[in-house]
Amino acid sequence: MSDTPRFTRRSLFRGIGSSTLVAGCATKPAPASPDAAEIAQPSAPLDGTRLGPGPAPLRFTLNGVRQTVEVAPSVTLLEVLRHTIDATGSKLVCDRGACGACTVLVAGVPRPSCMTLAHDVEDREVSTVEGLAVDGKPSPLQRAFVEHDALQCGYCTSGMLMSCQALLSRPNQRIDADTVKRAISGNLCRCGTYPNIVAAVLSVAPKSQTPRGA
Repeated sequence: MSDTPRFTRRSLFRGIGSSTLVAGCATKPAPASPDAAEIAQPSAPLDGTRLGPGPAPLRFTLNGVRQTVEVAPSVTLLEVLRHTIDATGSKLVCDRGACGACTVLVAGVPRPSCMTLAHDVEDREVSTVEGLAVDGKPSPLQRAFVEHDALQCGYCTSGMLMSCQALLSRPNQRIDADTVKRAISGNLCRCGTYPNIVAAVLSVAPKSQTPRGA
């Protein structure tokens, strides 16, 4: 019998399979990764101009005083009030327009300042709780809140005052308990002082605006 190994179909396919397996396990060179500096430095236009809008001048009136600040398009009115102008009476609580603690008046209309872009108040009148005082003394509404124990922890008080002030400022508005409740429906009080708030507002509402028996 010859010692020469036999060449069969089985040995052929076995050899092809082994070659394929070895080739698949061979180490392939890793693709070239971008340099760290390239990742940290985004490509800039060839003319050297800035990508995207940057801060722009914003002019508005805050509690009767003209303001001019540099504000980026994405900045909210609440951020400008608290961090740029240092008017911290408007409170940052939920930051999603759900609690009313940051309520301010824009042209006399209550607005959640955390959901209002700063540039939306360009050339408009903005009123905050700091503007309620008269000659450095609390306004009648603020005194009524104290007298009727309408504030406790204070988180909601600034926004609650502004919503109530907007109601009191409406010309020829008939004010009763239900009217007050509707006016503060967007303001949450975690201490539950709603009855006292209603009483405080009714106590300072002009008699001509308060229905008999309210």
